[in-house]
Amino acid sequence: MSEIKSIGPERASDCIRKHIEDLILEGSLRPGEQLLPEREMAARLNTSRPTLRDALRALEAAGLLIKEGRTVKVARLGTKSITDPLLKMLSDHREVADDYLEFRDVVESSAAAMAAERANAPEIKRIEDCVARIEAAHDTGSPADEVDADAELHIAIYEASHNLVLLQIMRALAENLRTDILYNRQRLFTVPDVRDVLRDQHLAIARAIIERQPDAARSAAHEHLDYLRRAIREVHETQVKLELSLRRRDSGGLSALKG
Repeated sequence: MSEIKSIGPERASDCIRKHIEDLILEGSLRPGEQLLPEREMAARLNTSRPTLRDALRALEAAGLLIKEGRTVKVARLGTKSITDPLLKMLSDHREVADDYLEFRDVVESSAAAMAAERANAPEIKRIEDCVARIEAAHDTGSPADEVDADAELHIAIYEASHNLVLLQIMRALAENLRTDILYNRQRLFTVPDVRDVLRDQHLAIARAIIERQPDAARSAAHEHLDYLRRAIREVHETQVKLELSLRRRDSGGLSALKG
């Protein structure tokens, strides 16, 4: 947490509240992140503990912070209102899943281009670290590690876009993003060489951002999401045809002759 200048007693808690709120909005304090202990945080912010407590209480009342025992964490903002209904729709309706991938295509293509233009040195370093994680997970063949590295890269790109609205909306969808990635990978692993294709696509997106090539970053992100949409449709269509063939063979399980 960054330091702020010492402030006087008048409305001091409001200044502290606003500072912490700004850190949450800009993404410096992330959903689920635990804050420093009260004594250390008060010293870091050059304020008294009673003033800090007032600010924290106001942030808890606003739903920005949550208290768990003696620890204080950043709330997972937007998760309940955005993610839960979307998760249900995605699980119930295949066509909505396709719409979601189309939405991701629009958003992530633009985010990748913005990141290529706007990313600073620490953000480029984080993207490079994500690339290393993706390659390591691919080499070890760990699906869970691949999903985590994949999702982390997407979030890093949103942060590097320096668009706070885009970042906060996609952060709220982050858990759904991870679920979506896992679900897609499970279905796509039936396609030969798909793990290599997905790795190469993510590396292409990251490389274009690192090399400051907005058009290439946009194109690479679009190619990745377009591939996912086409491949998942093909897997689904194959499954539908198989299920139809099995029903025909068994007369839907309702024929006396095949009972």
